[in-house]
Amino acid sequence: VQLQASGGGLVQAGGSLRLTCAASGFRSVDYGIGWFRQAPGKEREGVSYIRGDRYYANSVKGRFSISRDNAKNLVYLQMNRLKPEDTAVYYCAAGRPVASAWSTVSLYAHWGQGTQVTVSS
Repeated sequence: VQLQASGGGLVQAGGSLRLTCAASGFRSVDYGIGWFRQAPGKEREGVSYIRGDRYYANSVKGRFSISRDNAKNLVYLQMNRLKPEDTAVYYCAAGRPVASAWSTVSLYAHWGQGTQVTVSS
């Protein structure tokens, strides 16, 4: 099982980025896929999750959108109206959490390497 996150970069506040999580060794449709982020000095936090339904952290609702392409085994995180506080390393992870616990880091067995997102003011 492997996950690879990509698409990070440097963007000005108000801009957009699309992150991609590529899954291999398993069918992403058999797992829930979560996006997490970790800023320096802070704990890793859940950003969004998809497994049928979609879930978002309150801080990104209305700005971020998660989607998946099952044929390509890809999960996307479209990030719009980015803010400096969105700056973090973003990770994708695969797991089978109950929906109410989708943002619990310990419930994900498989993690990709992170991709840096930097939003300048």
